[in-house]
Amino acid sequence: MELNLLDLQQVLQKNGILINFSGRFTQAIIEELGDAVKKYLETDSTSQNDTYNVFSVFIEQTQNIKNYGAQKSETPMGERISNSGIVAIGKSDAGYFVSSGNIIDNKDSNSLVARLDEISGLDKAGLKKFYKEQMKKDIPPGSTGAGLGLIDMARRASRPLHYSVVQLDEQVSFFTLKVYV
Repeated sequence: MELNLLDLQQVLQKNGILINFSGRFTQAIIEELGDAVKKYLETDSTSQNDTYNVFSVFIEQTQNIKNYGAQKSETPMGERISNSGIVAIGKSDAGYFVSSGNIIDNKDSNSLVARLDEISGLDKAGLKKFYKEQMKKDIPPGSTGAGLGLIDMARRASRPLHYSVVQLDEQVSFFTLKVYV
């Protein structure tokens, strides 16, 4: 079956997607997409604060995907994980959003969900306090470093973080995160 790009474009537009990338994230790709995001938001008359928040959330999500892929690169699932990233920036009635997704090792799923549930249960004051507490801690060995970034995204968000984890097989799941700013 041949992919019909018109159908794909219509699905993206129907869902408010302004910018989308799927594939392996490298630092160069993240930087180029980041520049495109900023330029798009500037031409869309977005407030400076919203532009900064969308850009920051975009950078955090894509860096998390890139870093997780690098951490898993030497595992049997390394290529599959590294090539699974996707990010979409869009606009809805609720404002701008940044959604991302990637394959994760099922062994990492429970700790990620626990961390997100912990963060989602906090209000703005609680997130600020939690962020400061985490800043003082040492980064545990083997950590992807996503902890502070998740808290920072929640602090920038205008709504609670929305996430899902869908098991694909015995080894991996697909993790998605959506942040409204």
